Amino acid sequence: MRALALDIGEMRVGIAASDASGTLAFPVKVLPAQEVLGHAKTFRRVLEDYEPEVLVCGRPLTLAGENGMQAARLTAQAECIAKSCGLPLEFADERLSSKEAKRILREEGRSEKEMRGMVDMVAASVFLQTWLDARKD
Repeated sequence: MRALALDIGEMRVGIAASDASGTLAFPVKVLPAQEVLGHAKTFRRVLEDYEPEVLVCGRPLTLAGENGMQAARLTAQAECIAKSCGLPLEFADERLSSKEAKRILREEGRSEKEMRGMVDMVAASVFLQTWLDARKD
């Protein structure tokens, strides 16, 4: 099952996808949040290219595992996006995914400036991979 993951931020949305077998997650791109929320042509093109069967959105939880301050807003936005796409919606714990994404990018030798445009999509691939792995068990 192919999944598309969204790391929804106030300004940008990081997008990741899985392979067709639902085994491996990989970063796709970062789009302005308004393009994703407004179901713009650029976001529709991603949907056409990857043909996902499920949308997986990151849910910001506190370290204690409770909904974070942004959880209600992001849940509502994710539900709106899923409805406009006609896809089932799942949520994944996105705790520390941005921190892990930065670590991965640093290991690749990326500068802070280079990382700015990549962190969101790599973070989406991090929590998507965790979600995919959990489904195998």
